Amino acid sequence: MSKAVNLDLRQQWYDSVMARDLDSAMSLLSPDFVTHAPVSLPGAAGVRAFFEMQWAAFPDHKVTTMQVLADDEFVAHYMRSEGTQQGPFLFLPPSGKYITWTFIDIFRVRDGKFVEHWVESDRFGMMQQLGIVPPAPQG
Repeated sequence: MSKAVNLDLRQQWYDSVMARDLDSAMSLLSPDFVTHAPVSLPGAAGVRAFFEMQWAAFPDHKVTTMQVLADDEFVAHYMRSEGTQQGPFLFLPPSGKYITWTFIDIFRVRDGKFVEHWVESDRFGMMQQLGIVPPAPQG
C-alpha cells in the first residue's frame, strides 16, 4: 500500500472510533488482525471490548491527534486523550477525576486493512492522576 492509502485508512479508523462507530472501525481490521496492546484481549474482539470499557469509564473521552507518520507498510499516530473517570476502568473503581494521557499507536497495513497493532500509553501517568500511584517527589 502507499503512504497516502495508509494515511487515509488511519483517518477512517480515527473518524470511526471518534464517532463511536465500532462496526465501521472493526471493518478496517483484517480477519487475522493481531494486537500487542497490553490491556486488550486478542484480535478485533479485544479491541472492541477495550473501547467499550474505556467509553463506559470515560463517557466524555476526547482524543486529539498530535502527530501522524506513515510509510508504505506502517501508519502511526501520537495522540492525547482526556476524560473524567465516571465508571470502572481496568481494576479501578470510578474516581470522578479528570485526567489526560498520551499514547502512540502503530499499525501495520496489508491489502488496505490493519493486520497488526502496537500501542504504548502513559499508563503510569494515568495511575498517578487517578491516585493509585503517588506523585514523584519534587525537588
